[in-house]
Amino acid sequence: MPIDWTAQLVDQLEFHWTGKLRPRLEGLTDAEYHFSPAPAEFTWDVRPRGTGTAPVQAGVGDHTIDFAFPEPTPAPLTTIAWRLAHVVVGVFGARVHSHFGGPPVDYMTFDYAGDAAGGLAQLDDAYAAWTAGVRGLDDDAL
Repeated sequence: MPIDWTAQLVDQLEFHWTGKLRPRLEGLTDAEYHFSPAPAEFTWDVRPRGTGTAPVQAGVGDHTIDFAFPEPTPAPLTTIAWRLAHVVVGVFGARVHSHFGGPPVDYMTFDYAGDAAGGLAQLDDAYAAWTAGVRGLDDDAL
């Protein structure tokens, strides 16, 4: 009996998403979303436009994400907001575009969410686009 590798992959993704990761983010507050144990100059975050502290503040909306290229050593601490934005843009978004023909997504032109609810909605949308692309893979594509 042949193995349905696409189904196996989707099942694994959904197991970790629904059983491990996403439930841990339920109830995330705005304070938690932006929390850092260090002063702002030592932390990368998603911040209101014009308030960033990093060499680069990327984004097109009311909020921007901090970063630098090359990354400094030691790397700054990052908030949950920054990490979720990185997953949305640099992991799911960029790969949905490159692997499945989704819309272009990049750090400079993304409209970052300034609050936890918006950040989680962006994460959910990006995850849905990724899993839809994976569901569409056949044996040859895998």
